[in-house]
Amino acid sequence: MKTRHAIIGGVALLALAAAGTVWYVLAQDTPAAIESSDDDGPLPIPPVPPRIAEGGDYEKCLGMLTNDPAGASSFAEAWEATGGGDGATHCLGLATIALGEPEKGATMLEQLAASSKGTETSRATVYGQADQAWLIAGDAAHAFGAATLALSLSPDDPDLLIDRAVAAGLLERYQDSIDDLTRALDFDPRRPDAYTFRGSAWRHMGQPDLAQDDINRALILDPDRPEALLERGILRQQNNDPDGARTDWERAISLSPDSGTADLAQQNLALLEAGPILR
Repeated sequence: MKTRHAIIGGVALLALAAAGTVWYVLAQDTPAAIESSDDDGPLPIPPVPPRIAEGGDYEKCLGMLTNDPAGASSFAEAWEATGGGDGATHCLGLATIALGEPEKGATMLEQLAASSKGTETSRATVYGQADQAWLIAGDAAHAFGAATLALSLSPDDPDLLIDRAVAAGLLERYQDSIDDLTRALDFDPRRPDAYTFRGSAWRHMGQPDLAQDDINRALILDPDRPEALLERGILRQQNNDPDGARTDWERAISLSPDSGTADLAQQNLALLEAGPILR
C-alpha cells in the first residue's frame, strides 16, 4: 500500500498587464479549461501598443475598451462600415474579446495581422493578442499557432517567447516551453514570470532541483509573487515539508485573494488538511 496526496500542481502561466488589469491563465497537471471571471464585468483587454494604426478615432476607440467595451464595439462597427480600416478592425476584435467572445475576437485579430500593411512589430503584437485570446478561450493549440506566427515576425521578443511557452505548457509540451523560456531569459534575465513558468515546467518534467532553482530566482526578483509561492509550496509539499507548503499557499492567498492562483492554493490547503489518500 502506498500513499498519494493529490496536490494540485498548478501555476498561473500567464500574466499580461494591460491598462491596469492582468490576465491570468492557469495550467494544471491535466489539460486546463481557461475560465473567465465569475463576475458580471467585462473581460480585461490585452495590451495594445505598438499600434497597428494611428488617428484620433483609433485612440478614442481603444480608450473606451476598459470601461465601455460595448460602446467600443458599436463605435468600431460604425467606423469600420465607413472605411475605418485596420484601426476599426483592431478595436472591434479587442472589444469582441472583452465582451466574452474570445474565439471570435482571436480569429478577427489573426485575420487582421495576416492582411495588415502595418509594421512587422505591430503585426506581431496583434498575433500575440490573438494568442492571449485563444488562451482565454481554452484553445492552447490555436494559441501556440498564433504565438508562432508572432515570433516569425519578431523572433527576439521575450514577451512573445513567454506567450508561446505558456501555450506549450498547456499542451504538456514542457521541453518546448522550457526552450522558449530559456531564450526569453537570455534576452531579459530579470523576468520573475519566466523563471516561475520554467520552474513549473521543470517540475512537470520530473526535475525538482531545477524547478526549485528557478522558483528561488523568481522569488529573489519578486518575493511577493503569488504564482511563485504557489509553486514553491508544491515543491515543499513534495519534499515532505507540509508546514512550509502551508505557509507559502497561505501567503499566496493573502497577496492575491481573488485570483485563480489563490483558488489553487486554497484547494491545495484543503487537500493538505485532509491528509494523504491511501490506496
